[in-house]
Amino acid sequence: MRLDELLEELQARINAALGTRDRVHSLLEAVVSVGRELDLPQVLRRIVEAAALLVDAQYGALGVIGPDGRTLSQFLTVGLTEAEIARIGPLPAGHGILGELIRNPEPLRLTDLGTHEASYGFPAHHPPMRTFLGVPIRVRDEVFGNLYLTDKHGGADFDAEDESVIATLSVAAGVAIDNARLYEASQRQQRWLQANAEITNSLLSGSPRLDVLELIARRAQDITGAQLADVSVPVAGTDDLVVELAIGADDEPRRGLVVPVRGTLSGAAYRAGTPVTTTGLAEDDRYTAAPRRFDGLGPAVAVPLGTETRDIRGVLLLARSVGEPVFTEGELEPLRAFAGQAALALELAERRNDAEQLALLEDRDRIARDLHDLAIQRLFATGMTLQSAARLVQHEGAAERVSRAVGDLDETIKIIRSTIFGLRARDEDTGPSLRARVARAVGEAGTTLGFPPRLSMEGLLDTDVPPQVADHVMAALGEALSNVARHAHATRVEVSLQATADEVVLIVTDNGRGIPADGRRSGLSNLEERARSVGGAFDVQAPAEGGTRLLWRAPVAQPG
Repeated sequence: MRLDELLEELQARINAALGTRDRVHSLLEAVVSVGRELDLPQVLRRIVEAAALLVDAQYGALGVIGPDGRTLSQFLTVGLTEAEIARIGPLPAGHGILGELIRNPEPLRLTDLGTHEASYGFPAHHPPMRTFLGVPIRVRDEVFGNLYLTDKHGGADFDAEDESVIATLSVAAGVAIDNARLYEASQRQQRWLQANAEITNSLLSGSPRLDVLELIARRAQDITGAQLADVSVPVAGTDDLVVELAIGADDEPRRGLVVPVRGTLSGAAYRAGTPVTTTGLAEDDRYTAAPRRFDGLGPAVAVPLGTETRDIRGVLLLARSVGEPVFTEGELEPLRAFAGQAALALELAERRNDAEQLALLEDRDRIARDLHDLAIQRLFATGMTLQSAARLVQHEGAAERVSRAVGDLDETIKIIRSTIFGLRARDEDTGPSLRARVARAVGEAGTTLGFPPRLSMEGLLDTDVPPQVADHVMAALGEALSNVARHAHATRVEVSLQATADEVVLIVTDNGRGIPADGRRSGLSNLEERARSVGGAFDVQAPAEGGTRLLWRAPVAQPG
């Protein structure tokens, strides 16, 4: 009998040793499996799967603690199907038992989690859970998240050995997460360096300003995983910004939108001169101006294009989808460098434009000088020669032709002199030219409309349109834009101004609700009366696609 008892005890110890060996072997396999991955999402998935397998848990989860240190920003589960997860609804944010482990990052083992004082209960359609084991995961000195395990198969409780195994796995998990983060950071840094090189090449090759800005925005969007990338620039003469470039997330309606400096994330970055972040762009009550544009968007960052010591030329806005990670300090550093590249692109484009404008004006002066010193003198000499020769021509018809040729030369000289005057009348944005006045008026209308109108101009507006007609054009334009802002409820306005040899034509088109039959028409009457006063005409049209088209015209040669 004694021998049998000893043999049974020996067999039990052998079985325990074998079980311990198998468990250690499983733990080593789990550690190797977790450490083999370098992609962070895959590492997290491997950790929670290995933990559930090691302690034979029916359900397992890994919660990543958010930047605030109080809630969960990510929550990965095993043991639940996609249908079950969908029925449960929103993932846990860190209340109840989950929040207890966040507040006190120490291993927690419970026989019945429902009896714990911090128990928060389960949402509807959540499967029942009883036993619980929670262990924090530390990455260096930081608590990265927590492992949650519930309900061992067979109904047994989690024991001290289970706790020891998961605590050991959590150490290996912390190392694996740290390695994955470092690898991710190095890959991201490499992509930033490649993007910087690409942008530098684009700048040095003389690419247009908007093309370089688009390249910067797209690379920033790709590298940061943003759903939206907007570039807003200041509106001349106002305190607002306007979206000059919009990429992703239904970009067409955003392009051209006026962005108030107050009440927007981009405006806050523009005023502060430093990057500004938010954990939820659509819900952040600090930035409530036009929130409908950002429905479905979560973490966001606005980076000024420039530095505190230099003029800020715009703002780059990046936004991720709801549920995506927030922008970290490690991501802001390369974004600051990228913003410097964008500011450089804008500055180089302005300098290049100034140089091209200067070269154009110098070329105009040269052409005008050559026309005056060479062409006119030769034409004048030719005309004098023909006039002298005309006295010697006896044939009446030939004499008439020579006289007509002299007259044509006189007209040609007049045309060339007029051209010289036009070449030397340099257009400056701050000058009183009709082009500059129209451009300024249309730009200022963007603040009232909520978006900048599109503008196109053709013809010799500054030389062929008399000053008094130009004043009427400006008044008609102001009245038309004011009518659109007050009554049309439009989201797009197009302004076209064209000068021909006979008339100047102003067309203002919007996509608003049109002009109701019983609506007030005092503004339209003013436009019609103004057109008649200068011998012109005014017409109101209803395009097939909706909205209103106002057509105002006036002759450039005024009677009297």
